[in-house]
This record gives sequence, C-alpha cells and structure tokens, in this order.
Amino acid sequence: MITEKLAAFVAEFPVESVPDDTKHMLRLSMLDWAACGIAGVREPVARACHALAVEEGGAAQASLFGGGQAPARTAALVNGATSHALDYDDTHFAHIGHPSVAVFPAALAVAERSGAGGAVLQHAALLGIEVSIRVGVWLGRDHYQHGFHQTGTAGAFGAAAAAARLLGFDAAQVAATFGLVATRASGLKAQFGTMGKPFNAGIAASNGVEAALLVAQGMAGNPLGLEAAQGFGPTHRGVANLDASDGLGEAWLMDRISHKFHACCHGLHATLEAFGGMNRPAAADVTSVEVTTHPRWMSVCNQPAPIEGLGAKFSYRVVVAMALLGHDTAALASYSDALCSDAEVVALRDRVTVVEDPTLSEMQTRVRVTFTDGTCLDAFHDLDAPVLLADREDRLHAKAGALIGAERQQALWEMICAGEIPTLIGAALR
Repeated sequence: MITEKLAAFVAEFPVESVPDDTKHMLRLSMLDWAACGIAGVREPVARACHALAVEEGGAAQASLFGGGQAPARTAALVNGATSHALDYDDTHFAHIGHPSVAVFPAALAVAERSGAGGAVLQHAALLGIEVSIRVGVWLGRDHYQHGFHQTGTAGAFGAAAAAARLLGFDAAQVAATFGLVATRASGLKAQFGTMGKPFNAGIAASNGVEAALLVAQGMAGNPLGLEAAQGFGPTHRGVANLDASDGLGEAWLMDRISHKFHACCHGLHATLEAFGGMNRPAAADVTSVEVTTHPRWMSVCNQPAPIEGLGAKFSYRVVVAMALLGHDTAALASYSDALCSDAEVVALRDRVTVVEDPTLSEMQTRVRVTFTDGTCLDAFHDLDAPVLLADREDRLHAKAGALIGAERQQALWEMICAGEIPTLIGAALR
C-alpha cells in the first residue's frame, strides 16, 4: 500500500543516505522558491493573504513573506500563495505540479514553530517534495485531466510529510497525518489564470501543517484516507499507479525537477530553449514559424492572440515573436499589455503556426523557421535532457539575482548552504 510505504519513508529515512547531488538540488530549489516568494510580495494574491493574516493575528510562530509573523498554518498559507504568485517556481512533469510552493512553506513554518535547525528543515523538505511527487504519480494524469490541480492535492501530502518529519512522528503518526490531510486536500484547475491558482499552493501548505499539528494533539482519522475505497484517490479520479513507490529512497524523483528560466507557462519552455540554441534570425527575413508540441499543451498555453500580459505567458505565438525580436523572456516585465499590442510582435506572431504531435513527449518541442529565400532552420529541445548541476546552479543564481538583486541572492544562498534556516531566513523573507 502506498500509504504504508510513504509513511515509513518519511519517519525513518536517514539524512546520511541521501546522495550529495540530491541534497544540492534541494538547496537550489530552496533558493529558487525563496526568490520567487520575495519577488512575489506585491502581487494581489500575496497582499490579500498577508492582509488577512495581519487582520486575524495570533501566535507569532513563523515568518511571512512581506514581513511579520503568524501562526504556523497561516504562515504556510501566505508563503505558499505568495511564492506561486508569479508562477515562476519549479515544476515536476511526472508529478504534474509545482512541488516547492506547497512543501517549503509548510516545512519552514513548522521548523520555526518548533525551533528546528536548517539541516533538519532541509531534510524534511526533501522527503516532503519526494512524497508530493510520488503521490502525484500515484494519482496520475486522469486526476489532473479531470480538473484537479496537483500542486494543491498531491502537494498537500508533501506538505504533511515535511511537517510530520519535523515533528518527529513515527510511521503510524505519519500515516495518520496522511489520513487527515486526505480529507482536506483540494485545488481546482478551474482557477488557472486567476489568483485562485497560487491560492491552491497556499491551501496545500496550510492543510499539511494543520493535519500534522492536529495529529500531534491526538486527533486520529482513517490512516488509509488516501487509498481507501472511499478515500481521496478513488473519489478524485486517481489511477493508483502501482509504480509510484518504485525505488523509493534509492531513485530520487526530486532530481528530475524542472526549474523555470522563462517567466511564462512551463509548456512554452522547450520552444524557447530550442530558439535559444540557434542564432537569432532577423525578424524581417522570417516568413513563417511552425511549432510542433505535445497535444496536452494545445489547451493550456496556445492562446492565439492575447491582449493582456498574463495571456502572453500562455501563448506559443507571442513568446516565439518575443524570442525572435530579442525580448527577454526571463524578465517578468516583458509580459505586458503593451507588448501584446506592439506592431512588430503582432506581425511576427501572426506568422507562427502551432501543431500537435502525440509522438512527442510533454517536454519536447520541434520548431521550423522558414525564411524569405526559401531556406529553413530546424531546432529541437527536450526539457527532460540531463542538465549539468553546475550549469543549473549558474542559471538559478542568475535568475534569483534578477528577481531579488545579486547581493540579496548571494546572502540568501549562503544562509541556505550554511543551514542558517529558519533563524536567519526570517530576515530574508522581510
């Protein structure tokens, strides 16, 4: 049973058995998460959640993005929603969601509440992210396609796992936490394109913290709430993928997290990376561009002619025009209403065609650029292709520096590497 295996993993897996590269990947994801959260504090959803936390008050247990402290489950809600507000955080394509924005806020909140050190926090977050991904795989694509947002649903189980580890639970208590969070886990794809999407991440983080704290208070529910006949999986179109726990503790799915290096939907990134590998042609010499992608993305990020900056983040045609015209697709400010109506962008956008090919994976894209002289330039990119850890680190430092400033990024990275969390990260969050 998946619950039994995951519960034992969370309760018992020792930090010394984690490969060094996996630990480093966790630290890089923590940097990326924190930078996205710090940069997201002015977003409307972040302001709304922060204002509610301040209005309600309560015990000052954990730090908030934007300043101040709140009870642990409230801090998890605020920080989860805030860190996903820009939709610039990491993704896992097997999980079909964003792992870090659900797990790190829960882990930080419980660590601050309980006085845990940074190394303990990072190990708990790693186990939580791995559980989140594994539950996402167990639920499968049917769950997602039916309308459930796995960042909020599978993410709640990852948040619960991290909180349970920090509270020192045994396997039975971890299973009890999973059972309680199963009746809380939620999040709908109907919220995509609204402030409800980042709110789903906050809900997941808060739900995980709440379930763990209630178990610590002696609350008990059905420990098989995830997989029982009328449990979360069967009632939410989960496919109960039997391979989800294969290699648990040996093969780390955490290592396959995909970080965003363009400030738009992750479905567009393979296309942008393909363009990044070619010499940029003069836009005037381009007669047409054909983008070939997996069918899944046709209904996610194929807005043909958006008029708002948010829509541009979900448009193959616009981001292709941006790339060919030299606009910085990594910069948040590039995706503006003005860009969508720019004459050069519109003219080039209208030369782009998007077609589907089910033989491609969801992480692969082919592009063909045809020129006025009849010649063509072809490119291909696979986001699942291995990336050297050093190259990933360089790009993530550059991204974080662009989001929060080079000095602040460096200070935050030094805190993470030194394990000075959560005692010092509170200052960075403010």
